[in-house]
Amino acid sequence: QVQLVESGGGLVQAGGSLRLSCAASGRTFSSFTMGWFRQAPGKEREFVGGITRSGDKTYYTDSVKGRFTISRDNAKNTVYLQMNSLKPEDTAVYYCAADRGVVITTRPYEYDSWGQGTPVTVSS
Repeated sequence: QVQLVESGGGLVQAGGSLRLSCAASGRTFSSFTMGWFRQAPGKEREFVGGITRSGDKTYYTDSVKGRFTISRDNAKNTVYLQMNSLKPEDTAVYYCAADRGVVITTRPYEYDSWGQGTPVTVSS
């Protein structure tokens, strides 16, 4: 397993940007496919996007395509979620998660480790 700590959340106006970071402990970060999820109050946790071990491929849910970008720096054991053109409906707690699988999966139960989450609030 790997320990994950998210940061970078906060309050932003609609149309603004935030960059979330997820720092991982351990020396095996590059062996994990990484995902970002979010959970709004009263709703189920939903997949936002993911990135492969090497960072060569990413995949996003339709609602964030063209606005969010996931990247990773394996030398720094960190994965990022750049969020642009934010909307009030993006308000949620954002979580990063690590999966030992090779392909990006949208299913939360397939991820092995989770961070504690960082809240994002987008005001209209």
